[in-house]
Amino acid sequence: MSEVTVSHLDDGAYWRVTFSNGKGNILDREVMAKLADVFRQAKASAPLKAICLEGAGKHFSFGASVQEHLPDQVESMLAAFRDLAFAMLDSGVVIIAAVRGQCLGGGLEVVTLCHRAIAGPDAMFAQPEIVLGVFAPVASIALVDRVGRANAEDLCLTGRTVDAGVAHGMGIVSSVSEHPAEDAIAWAKESFDARSASSLRHAVRAVRADLAGRLRAELPKLEAQYLTELMHTADAVEGLTAFMEKRSPAWRHA
Repeated sequence: MSEVTVSHLDDGAYWRVTFSNGKGNILDREVMAKLADVFRQAKASAPLKAICLEGAGKHFSFGASVQEHLPDQVESMLAAFRDLAFAMLDSGVVIIAAVRGQCLGGGLEVVTLCHRAIAGPDAMFAQPEIVLGVFAPVASIALVDRVGRANAEDLCLTGRTVDAGVAHGMGIVSSVSEHPAEDAIAWAKESFDARSASSLRHAVRAVRADLAGRLRAELPKLEAQYLTELMHTADAVEGLTAFMEKRSPAWRHA
């Protein structure tokens, strides 16, 4: 059963948000809806300055539900992820990801939308949608901002996994720490205790204006490509089905 918990720190100036959904913290529509609701609450909470976002247990997230990528569910899954992405952008607060273990697919897309990420030494990152015959709409736009076009293309086109050290060098994460959540909160307090929450929100909106504008303009186009073109290919369905059946895909290249 999925759950999202919120701990309020320093009279609500900081929140520690933890999401759980099985050992891999799968980002299915239910979890995404709950997280989006938290970020909408964050927008309405005047004293809040920053959120530390983490997955429960050993891993940040194995990514979005593969089952929900199938043709009968994929449109509503993409809509739920879009709603979460815009809720994060619209919240107006600084978001810091604390990453342990696997951070894959939709999990990495969520981290990419955070302002900062701190990784445990065991953290592993990948944008592996291409391995399943599909692509990552949010990462195709936002990851370029995070790591530059060459690194974004590397991750999105190869699907390879990188460790915390390589992720740090790419710019996916800001630092590597044995205690990522604790260090995330400590960094937030050191950075923002003396700042106005109201002014900080204006600064967050300003510094993210370009990214927010491009996501709103470009994401619907990529979702349309995904739904009306990609999902009508044999290989997209084959890649997803093969993953769920735990076998190698038999590509038709069509």
